[in-house]
Amino acid sequence: MIRHWLVHNWFHHILVTVGILAVFGAYKVTLQRMGSQAGEVLKLLVVMSTTREGRMGSRVVKFIQNELGAKYDITILDPKELDLPLVRMPIHHYDDRTQAPQVLLDIEAKLKAAEAFLFVTAEYNGSVPPALSSLLDHFPPGHTLFGYKPSGIVSYSMGSFGGMMGTVPLRQLLNAMGTVAVPESVHVPQVHSSLDEDGKVQGNDHLKSGLESLDTQLGWYAHSMKEYRKIHGVPKL
Repeated sequence: MIRHWLVHNWFHHILVTVGILAVFGAYKVTLQRMGSQAGEVLKLLVVMSTTREGRMGSRVVKFIQNELGAKYDITILDPKELDLPLVRMPIHHYDDRTQAPQVLLDIEAKLKAAEAFLFVTAEYNGSVPPALSSLLDHFPPGHTLFGYKPSGIVSYSMGSFGGMMGTVPLRQLLNAMGTVAVPESVHVPQVHSSLDEDGKVQGNDHLKSGLESLDTQLGWYAHSMKEYRKIHGVPKL
C-alpha cells in the first residue's frame, strides 16, 4: 500500500514538473516568435548615467550595440555629451515651450520617438547616479514621453555585484516616470575586466545570455505595447 502511494506520488510529481517545463518552453518560444514576426524594427533609446572621466559605461553601451544593433534602431542618450546643468526649470514648467533650451527640446524629441528604453547605470553610493536622475527630472512623468513604453536596466560596477544596489531606486524612479520596467535585468561585475574597450566579452559568458533574456522580455513588451497603442491609443496617467 505504501509502495503504491509512493509510486503514485512520484509519478504525479513527474507529470507536474513536465507540465510546468512544457508551459515555460512554449511561453519562451512565443516570446521569441513575437519579436521575430513583429516586422518593424523598434526604436530603442539607450540612456547612459554618468559623466565622469574614465567611466566604464561606454564599454557596456558598445556591448549592447554589438549584441542588439541588428535588432533595434538604437539611439544613445549620453548626459556627458549633453552637458546638462542641474535642474533649474523642467521643460514642462515653461509656459512657452519655445523658450526652453534647445538641448531639452532635442532630448524630449528622442524620448517621444523611443518605443523602448534601456538604461545603462552605474551605482553611486547605493543609488542612481545624479547625472541620470537629473536628466530624467527635466521631463514630466506620465503618458506623453514615458507612459506605456517598456524599459530595461543594465547595471555595472568594478566590484563583484555589478551595480545591483543602484537598480532598486532606479526601478522606483522609472515607475514614477510612467515607463514599465521589465522584470529581467543584467548586472555586469568587474566591468573593467568583463568587457574590453570595444565592448567585447572577456570570459564572462553569462553576460550574453543575460542580455538575451532581457531582450526577450523588452522586445515582447515593446511590440505588444506598440500594437496596443496603435489600436486603442493611451489613457492619460
